[in-house]
Amino acid sequence: MKTTRSRKTDLRRARSLLALAKPHTSLPARVEALSAALLGAPYVAHALVGSATEAEALVAPLDGFDCVTYVESVLALARSGEPAGYVEELRGLRYDGGRVEWARRNHFMTDWVRRNARAGVVRAVAPGTLGKRVEKTLSAVPGLPPRRARFACVPKARLRAFLPRLANGDVLLFASTKAGLDVFHCGFLVLAGGSLRLRHASRSAGCVVEEDLVRFLAANRMAGLVAARPLDPVKTAAPAPARREPARKERS
Repeated sequence: MKTTRSRKTDLRRARSLLALAKPHTSLPARVEALSAALLGAPYVAHALVGSATEAEALVAPLDGFDCVTYVESVLALARSGEPAGYVEELRGLRYDGGRVEWARRNHFMTDWVRRNARAGVVRAVAPGTLGKRVEKTLSAVPGLPPRRARFACVPKARLRAFLPRLANGDVLLFASTKAGLDVFHCGFLVLAGGSLRLRHASRSAGCVVEEDLVRFLAANRMAGLVAARPLDPVKTAAPAPARREPARKERS
């Protein structure tokens, strides 16, 4: 019998991270500060709770990550102002419609981009004429029926021309060459001193690291790159104060 994992949300850690990000007003600056604060956190495989045969549970730990939970945790923190908001943002990022069910989890990252773009959380960075259309049968997740999927990515040979279109804090997704899988890895782009850096939870390094993006691209086989730009949360404007009618003088 499979044992259910329990990974609690560390609200104290969330509060300290949110305090660290508070001075930064733009979302890219908050993403940069928060992703840096989590450098060195251990890599945790199979970080989530749930499967086709095990009940899904929303987990939001901040003590270890795989590549997807690192991106989700940083982005959820960057979009929230307090710990409860972090958990709610994470719920919306991870699940279609925010409903915590295994079948509604964004198992494939092209679904993650499409659904979160629809929700106004990210915007896909259009590859334009540099992109190519990819069509694959997604079958890498046991328990999910195979299905056809189409998405656009920038092939590795055209990436140098695409990189200037990227911005600080963009989510980078690396398209897989394997059958059945759309994306094999993801992380954040950080612009540091004129160089392009990738912050990501690395299985091979065993922790969250920062490394030169061009070097990462050269060292890894991939079908191409997909990029998504995080968007600032839409803030509801405060209602205008009610206009007061001037007092009328009564005639004597």
